[in-house]
Amino acid sequence: MIKSMTAFGSGKSESFFGSVTVELRSVNSRFLDVQFRLPDELRLAEQTIKERLSSELSRGKVEVRAHFSRTQSSEQAEISEDVLLRAAAQLHRVRQVLPETASPTLSEIMNLSGAQHVQVDPDLWLAACQAALEFALVELSAGRLREGQRLARAMLETATQINVIVCEVEQQMPLLLATQKERLAQKLRETIQNAFPAGFTHISGAELSERLASESSLFALRIDVAEELARLKSHLTELEFLLQDDSGSSAKLKNNTPRGSAGKRLDFLFQEMNREANTLGSKAGSLEMSKAAIDLKLLIEQMKEQAMNIE
Repeated sequence: MIKSMTAFGSGKSESFFGSVTVELRSVNSRFLDVQFRLPDELRLAEQTIKERLSSELSRGKVEVRAHFSRTQSSEQAEISEDVLLRAAAQLHRVRQVLPETASPTLSEIMNLSGAQHVQVDPDLWLAACQAALEFALVELSAGRLREGQRLARAMLETATQINVIVCEVEQQMPLLLATQKERLAQKLRETIQNAFPAGFTHISGAELSERLASESSLFALRIDVAEELARLKSHLTELEFLLQDDSGSSAKLKNNTPRGSAGKRLDFLFQEMNREANTLGSKAGSLEMSKAAIDLKLLIEQMKEQAMNIE
């Protein structure tokens, strides 16, 4: 399956002592890079989160954000009767000087009195963080898969355009080669006739024609791009295999070969395709072939940019 490296996922876990929310944001990167934005109370989960993400993701820059909140009941349980009596006594003394003073809120009583929250076992926070992470990871993976499928469809559409250009050049090649061969032979004859208007005494006309034909044939071989076109078609077949959404083929590949990065394989493939397009341009013997080489390079560059976001 082709997966994008750009996605977002969020998950929340609730328990009797509070709730934990984990957010995952991922963008493209050459390697897996995990960055954390966690409160101090959840720092103990960093290593666990990193190991879990490493088992699920192979590439991408992932930012992990988390926050938590305690349940109201646990906060209420922290306020003892002694704390309330002290707060009431302090409020009474203040109102003797400032009669209009409002009654404090619950949170203000807790903060001003120095009341402490219930000490929750760190392992409970860790378990809650792991549960929230799983929900966020499911959402993140689904988003990466959806975006990857859209990128795969876009690249396959571009590959279809490339195949059309390759087939058109293949159909035009016999005529282009014959035209170039005849054009070169004519130029050679005109050059020789201008240089030696009296003709040759040491070589016959038939032998001269044979040598001209031989030279024009060698030139035609140098501008023949059949091998480049064949390799481009082979690369397109490999591209379709990499981008196809076939669970059976994917499973077979997974069983027979080690897991690798589809994005890196695509990047290598596009480098090879660009190499063939450059060779096609350098061998161009006509305006049509030059235009085809330029169009191929533009389309390959489009796919290469899209592949930069593939995991």
